[in-house]
Amino acid sequence: MALEAIQNRAAGYAFLIEQCRLNVLPNWHTSSVSPIGTLRSTIQGGLVESVYPQSYWPGDRIGDHLEFALKYDGTNLGILSALFEAVVLEDIADWIRSKPTGKYARRIWFLYEFLTERKLPLPDLTKGNYIELLDANRYYTAVPGQRAQRQRIINNLLGSQDFCPVIRRTEKLAAMEEIDLRKRCEDVAAAYPPELLRRALSYLYSKETKSSFEIEHIRPGASRTEKFIGLLEMAERRDFCEKPLLIEVQNRIVDPRFQDSEYRATQNYVGQAISYQRQLVHYVCPKPEDISELMNGLITAHGIMKEGALPAVIHAAAISYGFVFLHPFEDGNGRIHRFLIHNILSLRGAIPKGLMFPVSAAMLKNPALYDYSLEAFSIPLVRLVEYDLDELGRMTVPGETDRWYRYIDMTAQAEALYDFVGLTIEHELVEELDFLASYDKAKQAIREIVDMPDRLIDLFIQLCLQGGGRLSAKKRESHFSFLTDEEWSRMEDAVRTEYKR
Repeated sequence: MALEAIQNRAAGYAFLIEQCRLNVLPNWHTSSVSPIGTLRSTIQGGLVESVYPQSYWPGDRIGDHLEFALKYDGTNLGILSALFEAVVLEDIADWIRSKPTGKYARRIWFLYEFLTERKLPLPDLTKGNYIELLDANRYYTAVPGQRAQRQRIINNLLGSQDFCPVIRRTEKLAAMEEIDLRKRCEDVAAAYPPELLRRALSYLYSKETKSSFEIEHIRPGASRTEKFIGLLEMAERRDFCEKPLLIEVQNRIVDPRFQDSEYRATQNYVGQAISYQRQLVHYVCPKPEDISELMNGLITAHGIMKEGALPAVIHAAAISYGFVFLHPFEDGNGRIHRFLIHNILSLRGAIPKGLMFPVSAAMLKNPALYDYSLEAFSIPLVRLVEYDLDELGRMTVPGETDRWYRYIDMTAQAEALYDFVGLTIEHELVEELDFLASYDKAKQAIREIVDMPDRLIDLFIQLCLQGGGRLSAKKRESHFSFLTDEEWSRMEDAVRTEYKR
């Protein structure tokens, strides 16, 4: 095994990273070429390592490995951006001249000029078919895309130079896409009376608000709770993904002392104190001087996705997770990130109008999956970023870091959001509606035993459920001393019967 490892030669992105000493986030796929054996792959932690036979060796030039990378390792804009800054322009131009009409050469040519905003000394192509920049069978793309006449390329990327996520069409995402989420929501709702659905809305809005704050271990006061519920109620009526409205959202959901009138001007990070004057840093946010351009890019990408026929969940994942990774405000970023999921799914028609979708409750109940969706980006990133913390916990980040945040592979985040959407429909929504249906039946059964005020019936059910289906003698004495033993027993039976179904 050791001999084989020595004989293997890095290829594609692995070769380029090694050759040019690039400081980049790892690609999902790593390639090498072995002089012996056949093609074999291993998968660990979502990363794929492939060893190819000798016949796959592409050559020794940078361009040869660029072509190999696009063929087998995929399109990684972050690595390509770092590479194009490190190589000599003329070397790229010479390689493209050697195969000017080749589809991979044309893609590399376009990507060089797109990512660097520098023009290669090459004449425009005047003939040949237009080809897609990203293969729509392997990636989620903007449709129909924009035609670049110079390389005769259809630019179907999901964003601009300022911010451009990439999401691969994995088997999991392909399977999830087959599910009609809107119809599933409608089927769930159709199983309950319209009056119950109307009553359930207030419960669902409160549940979503409480869950979104609780994820961050925050207990909001009544005023902030009402403001957040008000935002959720507007999510289906207005597109909030523009700067003034995002600032307005931030102002509504944070303590008034921490309201922002602009994107943040200080370096922030996510961490926890582990001892006196020591912080465990979980995530380093973009530098404040990069935020405005990155956020402009995020908002541009949102527009491209909205017009580009992208599936709603993919769109929501790219923008909502992109927002929380950029962390443009001092406070409230996580809650806005989850609010944007509602906003985009509602605007794109993935959720029936008038139905609350408590996705934060699913995240709160599945913390390992939610943490993974964030850490898939944050853990490899924090290993790359150089930073300093002073004795007051203030962070300084030297060097250029913006590239790491501009071109994120958000496949893991898209897969996670599909999981959360499924859990929300099948569990959170159904459980809440079932609870209310049982509540109505228990209430009616109690009213037939003792005709007492709704307030007391509600209290009896609440206390009974808290006691596992029984009311303690102490609580009976405090609140229901007027009940006979038979009434008390029959009312407990009514609650247990309805909530065991």
